[in-house]
Amino acid sequence: MTDKQTPSLNRRRMFAAGGTVGALAAAAAVLPMSKQAAPPEPVAKPAPEKGGGYQLTEHVQQYYNTARV
Repeated sequence: MTDKQTPSLNRRRMFAAGGTVGALAAAAAVLPMSKQAAPPEPVAKPAPEKGGGYQLTEHVQQYYNTARV
């Protein structure tokens, strides 16, 4: 082994170690998310008894006027 080969081996080890550390960091970032439970589904509001859903208000009418083609 000559002195010229030693620095290249050190660089190779440094890049290999850097790649390993990067892969481990990526795996550590993903693993905690996979263990979490799914978020709860939102509960739908019950429909109003006397209609009351859609209301044609002034700002809705203004939107319709601006959206006309």
